[in-house]
Amino acid sequence: MARYTGPVCRLCRRERTKLFLKGAKCDSMRCPMEKRPYPPGMHGRGRIRDSEYLVQLREKQKTRRIYGLLEKQFRSVYAEATRRPGITGENLLQLLELRVDNIVFRSGFAASRNQARQFVRHGHVNVNGKRVTIPSYTVRKGDVVTLRTKATGMIVVRHNVDTIDRQIPAWIDVSSNEHSITIRELPIREQIDTLVKEQLIVELYSK
Repeated sequence: MARYTGPVCRLCRRERTKLFLKGAKCDSMRCPMEKRPYPPGMHGRGRIRDSEYLVQLREKQKTRRIYGLLEKQFRSVYAEATRRPGITGENLLQLLELRVDNIVFRSGFAASRNQARQFVRHGHVNVNGKRVTIPSYTVRKGDVVTLRTKATGMIVVRHNVDTIDRQIPAWIDVSSNEHSITIRELPIREQIDTLVKEQLIVELYSK
């Protein structure tokens, strides 16, 4: 199974913005972006020419890293977005938001998407009563995502529920007591707060 195993704070520095990949650390002064807000490497502080292609590429890389996808996975999601009716960029963000690992993160049961992905892979998440171990599983309107009984007793989950103060999206309902998430409706662009310019991604892949 291919996955990125390097330092995730390096990814934030490369994109010159916080991607919030480390949970609480990203909101503290220990975040490397607070001390070194420039790209890594010996030429990180040099002047970079922001060509049209570079701006589009960096936007794609930023989005891919926020949601934790590799290039092949991201291309597959984009291909599905182009097949669906509607605006391709909005379809892309909607598909990324409907991943089950993102749902667990959005609900506040996980401190980061990486942690949410680990919960799913370890079999701690059910969708409509059935165990799901694939982080890319796409939920639908009306689906109910729950944490399994063993997971609700984990210290890390209880700590997250008690301490994480995250804005819950309007398109899902979360019950902290029952550790369940109900998909009320499919998200529209105005309900997705991820700071990306999806049109640049469409322009990049359309070349």
